[in-house]
This record gives sequence, C-alpha cells and structure tokens, in this order.
Amino acid sequence: MKTLQSESEHGGPPESGAVQELRLDTQMIELLGRSRLIDQLLRAGLEVALPQRDRGVDLIAYADLSAQVDRFSARPIQMKASSKRAFSLNQKYARISDLIMAYVWHVDAPEQTVIHALTYEQALSVAERAGWTKTASWATGSYSTSRPSKRIEALLEPFRMTPTKWRELVVGGASRNDGAEPGR
Repeated sequence: MKTLQSESEHGGPPESGAVQELRLDTQMIELLGRSRLIDQLLRAGLEVALPQRDRGVDLIAYADLSAQVDRFSARPIQMKASSKRAFSLNQKYARISDLIMAYVWHVDAPEQTVIHALTYEQALSVAERAGWTKTASWATGSYSTSRPSKRIEALLEPFRMTPTKWRELVVGGASRNDGAEPGR
C-alpha cells in the first residue's frame, strides 16, 4: 500500500518519519491502472489515444508509422483495474467492435502489476467455461469476482501481456516488425 506523510496529532507539520497509510479510492485505482496500461502499451511501441467521452472505450491503442506497419491499425480497450485480483464481464461491451478487455491487477504495487488482455469474445469464453453465463447475475447483464479461482487464473494466464503480445493483439498482420521484441 502507498504511504503519505501525515500531519501531527495537533494539525502541524508531520513529525520526522511519521507515515500514514494512504487508502486508494476507486478513482485512484482507475488512474493508476490506466497509467500502468499506458506504460505497457508504450513499451510495446504503440501509441495511445484517450476518448473524450465514455461510451465503453477507455483508451485506444494504435500504430500509425509506415516504418512499423503496412496500414494504420487501432484497437479500442476497456480497462478494469484492481488493487488485488478481479475478473468481470458485462454484456454491454459486446456491442463494441474489436474491443479488448484489459484487466490490470495489483495497481498499487508496480513491481507486482499484471495485465491480462482478451478480446470480448475470449473473455466471454472464460466466463462460459467458469459457468458464469448460467447464473442469475449474468441474466441481469454481468458477472464479476474479486477473488478469481485458480481455474480462472489458469484460463487467463495465456493472456498475460508482454510487449510482443500487445503488438500482435493490436497490430496483428499489419506489423512490419522483423521479429525483434519491441520495448526490449
């Protein structure tokens, strides 16, 4: 957990070495998650755009330089950030073409941050294999867990992202990459 200098009991400046634990609220978790995700995308040699409106797309990853790709290539991303581990899926995202679901775990500990990225269809397959799509919760539109089982973690492991995996997911066959891993 992050720390923050605190004020003394009497409202004055903090005593030397006094540290108070900082509680992350949902906005801070989202901001940290977005920062971690953008960092990983940039290290993959991709560019990032932030939509001005929230219609289900949190950011767009793209490649545009002709030295890198044969054609402009972009993918919309819906990010789900958590200070621990969490996996969720909402049926409303099915309407967004080519959507990538990015699950950013452990945003409060950069050295432990893990990002899994799946297409909506792949995330739906994980939900189906877990039996979520047969629940009352799914019937109302979504399912989520803040404690993914070992089985869910195993299903997500192939989607744990690296710079090479990001380029393949976003650019696919449009890449002019000669096999070298970007960001290394």
